[in-house]
Amino acid sequence: MLRYLPFLLIIALTIYAFIDCLNTPEEEVKHLPKVVWVIIILLFSIVGPVVWLFAGKKRAAIGGGRAPRRAQWVAPDDNPEFLKYLREEQERGRDKDKGSD
Repeated sequence: MLRYLPFLLIIALTIYAFIDCLNTPEEEVKHLPKVVWVIIILLFSIVGPVVWLFAGKKRAAIGGGRAPRRAQWVAPDDNPEFLKYLREEQERGRDKDKGSD
């Protein structure tokens, strides 16, 4: 069983690189057209996928990259906007109670 492991890893690497190349937008592909990268990945079973993964597409910088940060989720009890809304609702409720007396 272990003698098949290297072949399975090479096939898995090739499939991963092939799908990654197909899913990469054309403007993010570096050095060669996307079609040429697909041919390289498929023809050169070990070298092609490795070269694609290291040099084929633009990667986001680690740490201080220019990629926009996603807004991080904040729990409602920590969200200042939500707490302000609750205070306003509470004040409106008090005003209605005073008006009905």
